[in-house]
Amino acid sequence: MFFKQLATKESSLSYFLGCGTLGKSIAVDVVAGDEEWFIEEAKKANVKISHVIDTHVHADHYSGGRKLAKMVGAPYCLHESDASLVKFPIQPLHDKEIIEVGNVEIKILHTPGHTMDSICLVVTDKRRGTEPWFVLTGDTLFVGSVGRPDLAGREKAMAGLLFDSIHAKLLSLPDATEIFPGHQAGSVCGAGISGKPSSTIGFEKRFNPGLKIIDKDEFVSHMISDIPPRPAEMDKMVAANIAA
Repeated sequence: MFFKQLATKESSLSYFLGCGTLGKSIAVDVVAGDEEWFIEEAKKANVKISHVIDTHVHADHYSGGRKLAKMVGAPYCLHESDASLVKFPIQPLHDKEIIEVGNVEIKILHTPGHTMDSICLVVTDKRRGTEPWFVLTGDTLFVGSVGRPDLAGREKAMAGLLFDSIHAKLLSLPDATEIFPGHQAGSVCGAGISGKPSSTIGFEKRFNPGLKIIDKDEFVSHMISDIPPRPAEMDKMVAANIAA
């Protein structure tokens, strides 16, 4: 298995991973302007990009996912709830769906809270074992923080969904599972995000302020009391990311 993390604009983190042995790969959370980087990395690794995935419709940057998918002839994938929102065809992803990328297995987890369509990708290298190795957490869980719940409005209800998603789906993973989020320090998608671009489930359980709150009502109050300013040009970016 190979794995690459790309730090890009707006403190975003993109991912390119797959199976070099069987020549398959996926690209995750591609930022507009970075499409050629993924194509060059695929050439270097001698792999085909089989899926291009966004963990949600982004509100803080322009996505390059759909453009990359068109360039390489791969499906562009979002959670199934986006099928009626976006103005173009997608390959809908379902909760607990398994995507096989050679010897790499990717399990989709629907984790609403930051947005209704948010997903996380649990990655297992079947040549190493049957337990998950790491999870791409998008904007649901960051190093040192959790995703903001207000972008879709209804921040109290969304914060409750975020609590459920994190505790029922992410914190049930083994403590040794690594996490790779969609942003690092400097992003407006969460408060207090660390500059460290990865962590583990176990470490975040011990030290992430949001995860140390185990009462749901207290978590909701905490989340809606410390909301960062909305991303600049958020409405314009969302409109572009769903437009035909």
